[in-house]
Amino acid sequence: MQVFRVHGGAVQEAVRLSGEVRVPGAKNSVLKLMAAALLAEGTTVLRDVPQIADVGVMGDLLRRLGCEATLTDGQVAIVTPPRPDTHAPYELVRRFRASINVLGPLVARCGEARVALPGGDNIGVRALDMHIAGLERMGAVVSTEHGYLVATASALQGASIWLDFPSVGATENLLMAAVLAKGTTVIENAAREPEIVDLCALLIAMGAHIGGAGSSELVIDGVDVLRAVEHTVVPDRIVAGTWAIGAVLTQGDVLVRNGVPDHLEIALDKLATAGAHVEGTDGGFRVSMEHRPRAVDVVTLPYPGFPTDLQPMVLALAAVSDGVAMVTENVFEARFVFARELARLGAGVRTDGHHAVIRGRPRLSGAPVRSSDIRAGAALVLAGLVADGVTDVSEIHHIDRGYVGFERDLIALGARVERIELPDDLA
Repeated sequence: MQVFRVHGGAVQEAVRLSGEVRVPGAKNSVLKLMAAALLAEGTTVLRDVPQIADVGVMGDLLRRLGCEATLTDGQVAIVTPPRPDTHAPYELVRRFRASINVLGPLVARCGEARVALPGGDNIGVRALDMHIAGLERMGAVVSTEHGYLVATASALQGASIWLDFPSVGATENLLMAAVLAKGTTVIENAAREPEIVDLCALLIAMGAHIGGAGSSELVIDGVDVLRAVEHTVVPDRIVAGTWAIGAVLTQGDVLVRNGVPDHLEIALDKLATAGAHVEGTDGGFRVSMEHRPRAVDVVTLPYPGFPTDLQPMVLALAAVSDGVAMVTENVFEARFVFARELARLGAGVRTDGHHAVIRGRPRLSGAPVRSSDIRAGAALVLAGLVADGVTDVSEIHHIDRGYVGFERDLIALGARVERIELPDDLA
């Protein structure tokens, strides 16, 4: 069992995260861009691809569907055949949530798909009702059989679709289905995340007709065929936000290269309210903190609201802030599972439904803790930096799914973090 061993004392011993770190392409975009390659015969090339575990698994899934997928030096090349296979098996799909995004492209391109119900992080129920309802509005017949979603359509038709919630996954799947549908599709209450805009940019380069990217209304005029192209992945705003919060948490000074401050406007504003100095730079932004942060209330909301993926980090920040903060989670109901592990580090945190109240303390206390998902794992490592003694964070395979060389970047910023092997009965 691999764990991250974190040697604390960052605040009281003035060991601060300080220096430069570069943000790679976004995990939450590249996996969907890879799925979009199914829409066009030929070679799709994606640049600035993060070399994380999920990219490898998506490559395995695409190969199972008959594509060639090669990842080298931060670039992935996907060669899609004239007709991909349409069966996405359980042993691959169960490993990550983004696998469901092959559903829309396969139905649009091949007229059928059989996709196992997906796995991924344990942060709450993420139903596929909106994916299914949207495809049915476009004329597909969708059923659930033995743990698989089975969808067929002789030809998808344009339709008006209203999403009950601005679901990122549903917006992406229905968008990729609509680009090859007959006629015009309008998706209302669509997600507005930068990753959606990035997917739209790729699809438009492939020849799709899409209006309203970045707004809550997407208008897609279907085309007969798309072409394979090259595309650079949008920078990962969640990784950028992780380093920004890490700088404030440890009273440090970090230059985040390739970060896009406009994608983190509310999050960076919250850090400024906590007392941090935030400034944009040429090709990134810088966050510095010279004193103990002030407690700040946070409410997670769909973009452009405060990102739910940064909620665990802001909970860790509140744990060492001056005062009492309330964090309200409005996106994933099980995300406060992380609070139990934070409490093991001595945090004064109490949860009630979708609210957490955190009474800040000057420092935390090192202890063994467990990652429950990608962002919780990263937050626990950051919390370990401001804890007395040693913190062992287990189940770090979650962290590897979202961060490239996490411990490498932490060490470069001045942290003492090791990836070590422990016997399973000790981890």
